[in-house]
Amino acid sequence: MNTAATRQHPTAPDERLRSRSQRWQRYLADLQGYAALQQPLETVGTLLRVTGLVLEAAGVRVPVGSVCEVHCPGQPAVLAEVVGFSGDRAFLMPMGELHGLASGARVVPRPAPASPPRWGAENHAWRRSEDRGLHLPMGEGLLGRVVDSHGHPLDRMGPLEGVHTQPLVRRAINAMDRDPVRTPLDTGVRAINALLTVGRGQRIGLFAGTGVGKSVLLGMMARYTAADVIVVGLIGERGREVKEFIEDILEDEGRARSVVVAAPADAPPLLRMQGASYATAIAEHFRDRGLHVLLLMDSLTRYAMAQREIALAIGEPPATKGYPPSCFAKLPQLVERSGNGMAGQGSITAFYTVLSEGDDPQDPIADAARGILDGHIVLSRELAESGHFPAIDVEKSISRVMTAVAGREHLQSARRMRQLLAKVNKARDLIQLGAYQPGHDAELDLAVKLQPQMNALLQQDMHESAALDMSRAQLTRLMSA
Repeated sequence: MNTAATRQHPTAPDERLRSRSQRWQRYLADLQGYAALQQPLETVGTLLRVTGLVLEAAGVRVPVGSVCEVHCPGQPAVLAEVVGFSGDRAFLMPMGELHGLASGARVVPRPAPASPPRWGAENHAWRRSEDRGLHLPMGEGLLGRVVDSHGHPLDRMGPLEGVHTQPLVRRAINAMDRDPVRTPLDTGVRAINALLTVGRGQRIGLFAGTGVGKSVLLGMMARYTAADVIVVGLIGERGREVKEFIEDILEDEGRARSVVVAAPADAPPLLRMQGASYATAIAEHFRDRGLHVLLLMDSLTRYAMAQREIALAIGEPPATKGYPPSCFAKLPQLVERSGNGMAGQGSITAFYTVLSEGDDPQDPIADAARGILDGHIVLSRELAESGHFPAIDVEKSISRVMTAVAGREHLQSARRMRQLLAKVNKARDLIQLGAYQPGHDAELDLAVKLQPQMNALLQQDMHESAALDMSRAQLTRLMSA
């Protein structure tokens, strides 16, 4: 019986094998098709709790810094970034309003758009981590435009053109690959050019209280500084000041070569931090193309305050005057991204404003910024109240790279003027009381004699430009008189 059946169906095993092979080929083709589409399985989490500014979700296993969408029926999706986790619970910080969210909302990780690799094979792991974050518009089309932290235009001038998306998080340049600061930079401000000479690629802080003219000084540098591109980050400022800074202070001359990133005070803390990172990424984009960029960040303190809000919301303990340790770790991570590029590339000269709460020079953020920046310019309320603009306190200010970018004669003249200013300021009370008698101190007599000319050199109208060579020559003539 078995022999006869085999003779009647000699090809039955072959047909079964052929059918099985065809099925496996179809399965493999389907798998290859899915791989070609690059559509991984979607991980969906569930929103469990909203506490203050923090969203708590379960079932989302993505790295810190990833972006998710929170979907609730009948409501637009809310973007949120993963800022921490505890066990199987993820903590997310929203990038918009939370109205309409309810318990049980779907939390879906947002895939990042594909971007071409920028480094060699040894950096595949970095590229994978970089692509998990946000991709925002970069390019020449941003010049003359005002955008928010997402790259959306705020100036009602239509959509952006000539831009492409790039990762917000970029790889830092190796410290040994950076060009040193060796070239002086003309800021157009006589007091800075003469006594606090800035180098191309320097990071310097502008320390000031409220209402002493820091925005006006930033506008002067934006209009008169010798730079190819200017990137302005208005972080945490009042919404009213954004338009006023652009129209009244920056003006058309400065705006034509500028990119303004605005994240006003009413924006969520994550967007304020993202605005600072976006402005820095735009500056890096132009620097990598060989351009010399001026980055004006107003202010570094608001950036730290936004990080403080996020850190306290997710349970990080406060350390110094309410600032958690992560605030002091974030500051150098942002600041170190600016500076000179590698040999043959461009540069980022950055000015960061630092608000001294109550004019306290020992404010923790001010103290931390002083240690990570390449110098500081202090604006004095006393000088501002006396009508001295820009209200730069030369005695309390310093440029740490001036010795590398200024000549010997210039340095000697600047040092001599500092000595005379210190001399006359120490004797100010005696002079005002009428107790000063000339002839007893030749150095003080000279300082009192030259005080009007020194004040004239340090003062400047906001619509006046003072070139570096002219400022240097004026200082040399005054000190050699």
